[in-house]
Amino acid sequence: MFKKLLSVSGFTLLSRITGLIRDVLQAAILGHGVLSDTFVVAFRFPNWFRAIFGEGTLTPAFVPRYAALHGKGELEAAARFGDQVFSWQILIQAVLLVVALLAMPWVIAATAPGFGEHPGQMDLATTLSRITFPYLIMTVVVVQLSGMLNAIDKFWAAAAWPNFLNLSMIACLLLAFLFPNAAYAAAWGVTIGGVAQFAFMIWAASRDGLRLRLVRPRWTPEIKEFFKAVGAVTFGTLSITALPFVDTILASFLPAGSVTALYYADRINQLPLGVLGIALGTVLLPDMSKRLAIGDVTGSDAAQNRSAAMALLLTLPFVAVFLLIPEPIVRAILSHGAFDAKAAAQTALVLAAYGLGLPAMVLIRIVAASFYARGETGTPAKATMTSIAANMAVKFITVMGLGWGVAGLALGTAIGAWVNVGLLLWFSRRAEYLHILPQLRRAVGPCILAAVLAGAGAYLGVMLVEPLGLAHLAKFWRDLATLGLAMLLSAICYGAAVLAFRRYLPLRRS
Repeated sequence: MFKKLLSVSGFTLLSRITGLIRDVLQAAILGHGVLSDTFVVAFRFPNWFRAIFGEGTLTPAFVPRYAALHGKGELEAAARFGDQVFSWQILIQAVLLVVALLAMPWVIAATAPGFGEHPGQMDLATTLSRITFPYLIMTVVVVQLSGMLNAIDKFWAAAAWPNFLNLSMIACLLLAFLFPNAAYAAAWGVTIGGVAQFAFMIWAASRDGLRLRLVRPRWTPEIKEFFKAVGAVTFGTLSITALPFVDTILASFLPAGSVTALYYADRINQLPLGVLGIALGTVLLPDMSKRLAIGDVTGSDAAQNRSAAMALLLTLPFVAVFLLIPEPIVRAILSHGAFDAKAAAQTALVLAAYGLGLPAMVLIRIVAASFYARGETGTPAKATMTSIAANMAVKFITVMGLGWGVAGLALGTAIGAWVNVGLLLWFSRRAEYLHILPQLRRAVGPCILAAVLAGAGAYLGVMLVEPLGLAHLAKFWRDLATLGLAMLLSAICYGAAVLAFRRYLPLRRS
């Protein structure tokens, strides 16, 4: 499992690096205002629907069933099942694409009503969204091929394909002078990136003998069971996906730049979340599904506990760092070109709020695997729906009541994630699906200590900037030096703690 995790996390880390370069360039060119807010909304549309029809549905509803068939050696049945799911997906996505392109003006008016206060912003958002939306139909195929590869223990391609979107957007932003404005360049980068991802995954899957054929969609017992699972998962996913819509609606009424601050803070938060959460969830779910299919409950429990310990070890340090030095992080990464100091300060507050929920966002995937690996999708949906109430309550209290602005939206997301984890733990323990083993309990204390030391090291690094004379550097170099020193001392402190308590931590290869 450790080797698989390294494979996934390595390519995912590469995609986060290219994504970071993309964000830095995007922030410098689009800035922090009307143009940037408009593109962010247009970019979110295909990603919202991807969360519903892509990873959010296929991972829990398709992958366990496909992996179980492969695990039992029923390769032809697995191929037929994959072709049927693919054909149904294409049919649904084609209808959705046509409806979305026709109805986009009304969709934008409903989801970003505050844009109407700025002349031309509503029309621009509609045009950009029509450019980006076709990305969805390509990415759902990519997600299915990724799931099929993961099910046969081939992880690298599924972790590598997001790089193509980042590279495409970078290229288009650098050629922004060829477009009506930079927002158009970024939007076309999304769609071109989708084409590149599609071509790459078709090639990667064919190398391992996997292909998807477009066949006549049939209502077979397997497809009926699949859509039953999809219904339950989609119910829960829709509730999660609705929250960004609510965030956008609320943020569109806040001062210009609020949507952008929410987007960039989430992007920085996604650096560890994407690398760790995606890697752990990608490896764990098919592993548990195959083990349970052959009756290896002990092995399934051990894999899940190990993933949970790894999640705590790798996410808690980021919580400490995001809480203690959010502004130096944002300044060093984004505060260039049109992205000014005011934008950095606002984004830093949002980042700190998001950071509180980072471990929970990873643990959700790990605990929910208790149900998804057994083909049960209804219980996670119940937990998600219940957590929405806490999420929404916090958002309306902090934004509408306390006037905390866009940071209140992020805080609601963080608290909702922890409620979700708590409910999943309770449900899984009650069903006797989850067994917390001694090795996980022993790891909790060292994980917390390592995180505290990591945060202390980062804070010390920022405090040493002036005594070391770095404060006299030009702004660009000062910001980079501050973050570099903070990260160096943080890594040293964290590494010392991990080394001292290594026998209690999930570091053994398996």
